[in-house]
Amino acid sequence: MDGPVVTAAKKALEAGNVNLILPYVPKAGEAEVIRAFEKVMKIRTDESAREVADLYFFETVVRVHRMGEGAPYTGLKPAGLDEGPVIPVAERAIETGSPDELIATLSEMLREQVTHRFHHMLHLKERADLSVDDAREYVEAMLGLQVWSHSIYERLQGEAHAAHQHAVAV
Repeated sequence: MDGPVVTAAKKALEAGNVNLILPYVPKAGEAEVIRAFEKVMKIRTDESAREVADLYFFETVVRVHRMGEGAPYTGLKPAGLDEGPVIPVAERAIETGSPDELIATLSEMLREQVTHRFHHMLHLKERADLSVDDAREYVEAMLGLQVWSHSIYERLQGEAHAAHQHAVAV
């Protein structure tokens, strides 16, 4: 468990300060997180109780965080999961204060995907007159490219965090 939400929850518990985790949950979930924090802080005196209490708090915070994203809670993820190449690049951009590497990474990924999907569609278009099945395969790829392109456009137009439906460790 090494994502930003659990990391902030750990810091809140270590500091005894619930305000360190509240920015990670929606306003509507604040009361639940505060109640969980208060319960956990009362029973963290014994090491074995601390472990169970902390886990309860992490699960509560991540569940409320995911609820705020409109995403299902699927449990805590173990540390070290491969989150793909974008999250580490985004984290570096935040740390350095420069979006350049993130822009370059996303631009290259988009270029590769558009090129691959477009060339696949063109290849199928060349064969579309051979049979109904070939035409169907081409139409599927053509419409697939359009729908995929539109979904990228919609994500780019949406609010940054409202669209955040990831499966990375939190």
